[in-house]
Amino acid sequence: VQLVESGGGWVQAGGSLRLSCAASGLTLSNHAMGWFGPAPGKEREFVAAISWSGGSTYYADSMKGRFTFSGDYAKNTVYLRMNCLKPEDTADYYCEARYYSGSYYDPDEYNYWGQGTQVTVSS
Repeated sequence: VQLVESGGGWVQAGGSLRLSCAASGLTLSNHAMGWFGPAPGKEREFVAAISWSGGSTYYADSMKGRFTFSGDYAKNTVYLRMNCLKPEDTADYYCEARYYSGSYYDPDEYNYWGQGTQVTVSS
């Protein structure tokens, strides 16, 4: 099983990025997916999640209205569109997958995760 994140980079405040998470060895439509973004020196923090087959999405309060989690299950890839980025969004963002039911908000409830992609937002 492999999850590969991409799309991170440097952007000025107010800019946008789209993160991708491509999976191999598992079918994403059968898994709940989450994005977690620990800021430097912090524990993994919940960013967003999507239920099996993309039926429902969940966001951290500070991301609501700015981030959109979507999936292209034909490509076995999910995306996190990040708009109106702020310096406090700076973090390494990790894609995680879970097959069984559990909390969307707890990173330890997920079974698989990628290597992360770095997002830096300058003021």
